[in-house]
Amino acid sequence: MIRMLAAMALMVFAAACDDVTTNSAPIAPPLAQGEVPDELRTADQTGRAFATVVSRLEPVAERVCRAETSGVNCDFRILIDDRPNQPANAFQTLDENQRPLLVFTLGLLEEARNADEIAFVMGHEAAHHVAGHIARQKQNAAAGAVIFGGLASISGGDPSAIESAQRIGAQVGARSYSKDFELEADALGTVITARAGYDPVRGSAFFNRIPDPGDQFLGSHPPNAARIEIVRRTAAGL
Repeated sequence: MIRMLAAMALMVFAAACDDVTTNSAPIAPPLAQGEVPDELRTADQTGRAFATVVSRLEPVAERVCRAETSGVNCDFRILIDDRPNQPANAFQTLDENQRPLLVFTLGLLEEARNADEIAFVMGHEAAHHVAGHIARQKQNAAAGAVIFGGLASISGGDPSAIESAQRIGAQVGARSYSKDFELEADALGTVITARAGYDPVRGSAFFNRIPDPGDQFLGSHPPNAARIEIVRRTAAGL
């Protein structure tokens, strides 16, 4: 970890230092080859699918959490961010009592085409908590701040430069293993999704409709193809 962050530090310094309310479903357009059919074409269909997924997947996620962790709050609370004009997104966080929250925006639910996709995203976010990714990310950020700040101090930086280096280091540290965290959550999320009775491979088709981050240096997410592949490999082993 320290060697990796130190190498990143040197590289950085060298470089310059998401509601339709109709009661009947609209006629779907013809599908392109390989395209996933949209089974959730109304808000009512999506709402029922989401409620069913929550009722089936939440207890599974809690059992996995209790089996894989010790002294961790596994009482998941699943919420919808109903603020308008929010982009399609889902994330895991903690409340003031360290209870895990899984949050979905309306935009993401509108993008989902079937219950398997909702379940896979939910399983993925639950897996982040089980794997302790928030705490691990904070540790990486702290280590990055120390390393970058130390390098700036050694190079003769003034307090302002050291503080700036610490901020950069925290950002680098927080991102240093973020791709690994996403792949870990994809793998464990596949297990949770399958145990809840959903198809994680079908659910991972969601990746085919979101921008591909590629393999960017310090990018927070791995390429979509890598994520789909780890879902397929994990599911094949179940």
